[in-house]
Amino acid sequence: MAELRFLSQNKFKIRETERILAPLGISIKPVEHRIEELQTEDTHALVRDKAIKAFSIVRRPLFVEHTGLYLEYLNGFPGGLTQIFWDRVQADKFAQLFGQIPQRNGVLAKTVVGFVDGKTVRFFEGEIHGIIASEPRGNRSFQWDCIFVPDGYAQTFAEMEKEKDDISMRRKALDSFCQFLAAEGLCKS
Repeated sequence: MAELRFLSQNKFKIRETERILAPLGISIKPVEHRIEELQTEDTHALVRDKAIKAFSIVRRPLFVEHTGLYLEYLNGFPGGLTQIFWDRVQADKFAQLFGQIPQRNGVLAKTVVGFVDGKTVRFFEGEIHGIIASEPRGNRSFQWDCIFVPDGYAQTFAEMEKEKDDISMRRKALDSFCQFLAAEGLCKS
């Protein structure tokens, strides 16, 4: 089994990533250094900066990720600034603001994985469309999972539990990452 370093302080992201990658022959070695994230709407710039800073600390190949919500109603905002936005607004207010508007479609949840080997930062993306629930539902521990309802489903990510692992934006980004790793001989294809 291949082992990859994953820089994240979010235990929920670490556990979800472990569940998704283990069947593909990859184990995760969490790296819990705190990285001051670049504050920008440009998710690729944010991920690149985070990956380079992480590599400068660890000095070994690793990956990072950023997941955000892109609201059509707000012209793609908050995107790379989702964490800051979420920390201020929280679940109830977020659902109140965006789960009640007539055009609540047009929400994109996107994960960008950045893999750095010391020479290059490579990006792998996954996305899923959905809506914002009119009220939070399910466990509120993992940020906006309690208010995001993917297209074609009635449940929020928080209500889905394991099913989320099969359809999420993180799954899609990690699958793309694994295709790259398989070509390098580090992951089952």
